[in-house]
Amino acid sequence: MANNISVEDVPISRFHRLLTVRSGGGSFVDGYVLSIIGIAMTQVSPALGLSAFWEGLIAASALIGIFFGGFMGGALTDRFGRRRIYFVGPTLFVLCSVAQFWVQSGEMLFVLRFLTGIAVGIEYPVATAFLVEFMPKRSRGPCLATLTILWFAGAAMAYLAGGAILNLGGTDAWRWALASTAVIGALLFLVRLGTPESPRWLLSKGRAAEAEAIIRRVYGASFGLKNLSQQAESKKLSFLHLLHSGYGKRMAFVTIFWTCSVIPVFAVYAFAPKVLEALHLSGDWAAYGSIAITLLFVVGCVLATRMVNTLGRRKLLLHSFLWSGLALLLLGALRDGPSMVILILFGAYALFIGGAQVLQLVYPNEIFPTVIRAGAVGIGTSMSRIGAAVGTYLIPISLQSIGIGPTMYIAAAITLLGLLVSWFLAPETAARSLEDAASLDDESTPQTQHVSGSWSKHTG
Repeated sequence: MANNISVEDVPISRFHRLLTVRSGGGSFVDGYVLSIIGIAMTQVSPALGLSAFWEGLIAASALIGIFFGGFMGGALTDRFGRRRIYFVGPTLFVLCSVAQFWVQSGEMLFVLRFLTGIAVGIEYPVATAFLVEFMPKRSRGPCLATLTILWFAGAAMAYLAGGAILNLGGTDAWRWALASTAVIGALLFLVRLGTPESPRWLLSKGRAAEAEAIIRRVYGASFGLKNLSQQAESKKLSFLHLLHSGYGKRMAFVTIFWTCSVIPVFAVYAFAPKVLEALHLSGDWAAYGSIAITLLFVVGCVLATRMVNTLGRRKLLLHSFLWSGLALLLLGALRDGPSMVILILFGAYALFIGGAQVLQLVYPNEIFPTVIRAGAVGIGTSMSRIGAAVGTYLIPISLQSIGIGPTMYIAAAITLLGLLVSWFLAPETAARSLEDAASLDDESTPQTQHVSGSWSKHTG
């Protein structure tokens, strides 16, 4: 009987697949936005007369915006609901992208790219919270992991579309390239029309009647609040209260593992040709190597997505950090080795780090309750982008000042720090309900026992 089935145990439906497209579009735009500026910059710099300072600042502007947007998006999504904030990102994508077509200065371009970054930062908490709060238990991890693959798809589309526009559009083609994001933003806005509010968020605000109506609409007339594990209000619990109650350790875990997984990836992905050149690979080796590494990043994420349920979150994360860290260590030790060995080790890193990449959006959405879920994802997004910006900024300086060997050792140390933190703090959430995954009952300490009794009533 449907009356006895949890909404987390239902088969995946057309609604769930459409929701994955609706939420995944944000990750696709993220990859597109962060990549299109690099392609257009060859024409932007001479057209606007940019100095090296402004070139670097504009290149980093979206990352800076994501830092602020993550905090803002998380707080706004938890306070005002998932559905309202769902349309903020697409709206900003359209407005800022169209405005870039008429940009006349580096300062103006920086502001518009910064606002676009804020839109991307807002997307992470709202899109993933929507997805995890509707998705069946078995599909939750793979669907969240798919968003990482869509990031690479967006980046690939930027290279294809941007290259075509620059080749066909003349000296002002860069304006069309930067404005092209508006097309994706408009499509994202349209496809999200009709998305209902999250019943879990409504219930956390005491709006039980609205939550039940949406459950019936999505899952069928025989379903209701009785089929949702979350049963009570949680509006009296603040973010700071919950962190003090024991979720601070989980926030530290998410922030550290996410940051440790993105610093080497952003550095390697952004400067693959320069890194390969430092490893004595040039010409065709460097060109084909860069393409192969990009493809292996995607392959690694695809394989990890398939293993996120079977292997489990914790094991997948530990193996990902361990083997990718060892690959970086060997790259440092064998930096003067044969070209084929260098490419194999680089490829191994790209392949194995896929596990940590896909779990960046899975873990924070599963181990925090509804009332602070989006806020936790927002903080993780913002803090990890600091690491990404630092890694991207420092890699050319490091290659020039200390050389490729020590640079690879530093990258390996960061990766193995992620392994160490994950070993002590990473929980296993596969096959658990959203309520159980977010509960602290299995790790109670004297500090958290005073809330563990009531907590099971309002998590999930």
